[in-house]
Amino acid sequence: MVDRFGIQQVLLRDRFAGPHTPSTATRKAWTAVSFRAGTVELSQRMIETPSIAGIRFVEGALVLGGGLPIEAAGSIVGGIGVSGAPGGEMDEACGRAGIAAIEQEIAF
Repeated sequence: MVDRFGIQQVLLRDRFAGPHTPSTATRKAWTAVSFRAGTVELSQRMIETPSIAGIRFVEGALVLGGGLPIEAAGSIVGGIGVSGAPGGEMDEACGRAGIAAIEQEIAF
């Protein structure tokens, strides 16, 4: 998880996760916060609107499924990135479950 400025705050890692997963998850979370949208949504927007496809060249950005902004009271308060599931859609589902688990804690 990253805060609203994209700075890593929490990192949880399964002992069987590949060595690439921590940095991949952090970059997905950073991308979601930076562009104020989930990474699955961003990848779809890049296909539909080629003029924004340059996002993939932004240093640190990773537009692979699994990054989501975390919102509370209508504001983005952080981002979550998940990596390691077999596919971005499954990573995103894990991220959504994580957000749902803390939703009551971050409501203000």
